[in-house]
Amino acid sequence: MRELGEVEKQTYTAGGMCVDGKIDVLRGWIAASDNIVFFGGAGVSTESGIPDFRSVDGLYNQQWDYPPETILSRTFFDRNPEEYYRFHHAKLVVDGVKPNRAHLRLAGLEREGKLKAVITQNIDGLHQAAGSKNVLELHGSILRAYCTKCRAPYPAERMNHCEGVPHCDVCGGIVRPDIVLYEEPLDQRVMERALDYIQNAEVLIIGGTSLGVYPAAGLIHYYRGSKLALVNLSETPYDRYADLVIHEKIGEVFSQV
Repeated sequence: MRELGEVEKQTYTAGGMCVDGKIDVLRGWIAASDNIVFFGGAGVSTESGIPDFRSVDGLYNQQWDYPPETILSRTFFDRNPEEYYRFHHAKLVVDGVKPNRAHLRLAGLEREGKLKAVITQNIDGLHQAAGSKNVLELHGSILRAYCTKCRAPYPAERMNHCEGVPHCDVCGGIVRPDIVLYEEPLDQRVMERALDYIQNAEVLIIGGTSLGVYPAAGLIHYYRGSKLALVNLSETPYDRYADLVIHEKIGEVFSQV
């Protein structure tokens, strides 16, 4: 990834341009390109009412019997599925949520032939609910489930609204969400597809993520273009590498592009 010169940094990131001006730049990039890729995180869904994991009010800062990082690990799931599912039902299942302005605009850009792919760290399925078709879910989906023993697939309802621990009708194994738990690798095929889209993108928009979760955050290093936009409420470790930085709510930004 190239590093910007000082003039560019001052113009697009450090206050040399007002927010409206930055949104104008992003709007222009989008209008002129038919090879856009979006990479997003939890901040994309917070405006739909889904709490993120790492903010001040996120799940990782809420009181629980065990740290959420422990509960959401493969070791904990295998050893204590009852406690995992108590957390799962209380914190991971959010009913009645709807796509917000960012989800809807991204789906619109895909329909217009401009957006090639949505790469997401989220597990909520809101991009698909908004109408996006080519969604690469790096961390899986809470809307799919399967048996840990025989791999038989199950609808999310069986897992998300059950009493206690759900078991397989075929072999009696424990049914689990099709998400990537701590200690588990990301799906290599999904990662390879995401890498290919990012490498070949003309415009890469990264939104709603602190870029602190690896290996997913490392994908940014493979972008080879010169139109990298970061849209996030707070600063990220990669702000200084971006061509455009907008510290605003992502739904507000996408409602204007």
